[in-house]
Amino acid sequence: MKNTLFSITLIISLIACDKEDIASSTSEVTIDDTDFEVTDWTTETHSNDVDPNFEEVFDDNSVKRIDIVITSARWSTMLADMTSLYGAFGSGGRDNSFEDDNPVFVPAEVFYQGKEWYRVGVRFKGNSSLASTWRSGNMKLSFKLDFDEFEDDYPQIDNQRFYGFKKLSLKNNFNDKSFLREKVAGDIFMNAGLASSHTAFYTVYVDHGDGPVYFGLYTLVEEVDDTVIDTQFADNDGNLYKPDGNGASFASGTFSESVFVKETNEDKGDWSDIQNLFTMLHASNRTTDAAAWRANLETVLDTDVFLKYLAVNTVIQNWDTYGRMTHNYYLYNNPDNNLLTWIPWDNNEALQTGNMGGSLPLNFSGLSSSQWPLIGYLYADATYKEIYDTYVEEVVNGVFEVSATQNTYTTYAALIEPYATTETSGYTFLNSTAEFQSAVNTLKSHVSQRAAAVEAYLD
Repeated sequence: MKNTLFSITLIISLIACDKEDIASSTSEVTIDDTDFEVTDWTTETHSNDVDPNFEEVFDDNSVKRIDIVITSARWSTMLADMTSLYGAFGSGGRDNSFEDDNPVFVPAEVFYQGKEWYRVGVRFKGNSSLASTWRSGNMKLSFKLDFDEFEDDYPQIDNQRFYGFKKLSLKNNFNDKSFLREKVAGDIFMNAGLASSHTAFYTVYVDHGDGPVYFGLYTLVEEVDDTVIDTQFADNDGNLYKPDGNGASFASGTFSESVFVKETNEDKGDWSDIQNLFTMLHASNRTTDAAAWRANLETVLDTDVFLKYLAVNTVIQNWDTYGRMTHNYYLYNNPDNNLLTWIPWDNNEALQTGNMGGSLPLNFSGLSSSQWPLIGYLYADATYKEIYDTYVEEVVNGVFEVSATQNTYTTYAALIEPYATTETSGYTFLNSTAEFQSAVNTLKSHVSQRAAAVEAYLD
């Protein structure tokens, strides 16, 4: 790796000598970390003048390595900020609360395939999972990378990209000893034809002053507010929301602008699309004139996309999202049709029964329709239920077919096993290497169980 200059103050003793006298003096010389050249910069690798290179960054057939180099002072800043947010490292306890503030960004250098990316914004990411990992004394924390976060401070990196990507997340596979849930669930959503983030496996090394340390095997995840809406929609100018909080259930009377956080068009104080969805969803004609209710709802929500998502999400089982939790999804107002489109997010808890009452049953028995009306009201409608049932059958015969999915688990497990089982104490969620294969076997059994559950439901 190249040496990178950071702000350092050097005290140099200067001794001036002549025949008459000897004088001593000191002078401060400051080397500014804004004074550097981007010698590795190429159009293909660093500029925003190219399309995102998905083949390079999200390769399904390899485990690539990424290095993050942070000065010890900036690393200390990150740790101090975490302490202020979540308490002392290793203090114990699991935190299910949600912080309003994200951890602090600091400039760092990123190295990949012998090339350097300069003054990249790096921060820890997550919420309850981040708090739990931190408090357990585990340094395998998730990271967010923003390649031009500090372009105002460092003009050399104006519009810096990583093979066309501005933002990327490195997910730590929290609560997943197979390391496969985030990857496979994302693949399933995408293969079903839904807008979804690309994913890939990476080993992460962090040098915060004493040389590179293996932080473990991570899943790199494409950011929705970056290239997902850029490449999976014809137009990226629509409102993108990342809901989080009580109103994100869409229960009647719960709308709040603060809950529907804007990731695009933040300066436009207009939430009329979301408000219209609340209005149409809760219209009184839902029970008196279902056809008119559906017609009006379909002027604001892409109901076909939502029903397909709902079928996939329920068949594969994913509890940590809408229906149990008021987060982990995006809504994008697609300018092509002016309809709010559902985008899944954060799938590390998928492919299992899960917590908080567990994943929803295929017939949504026990679900409070008034609390979760996007599911309850649509499923109660005969027309929408028929569409949902059709998608449920398609899922088990297609993107979640038993033998194909089990083969996927086998292939991915063989690919990542050398990296997963060599994680080290203090940077892993594994208690033993045997836990990895056991978790993979559990996933293989799970897909068979879900096929049987779908068969029983459709009968």
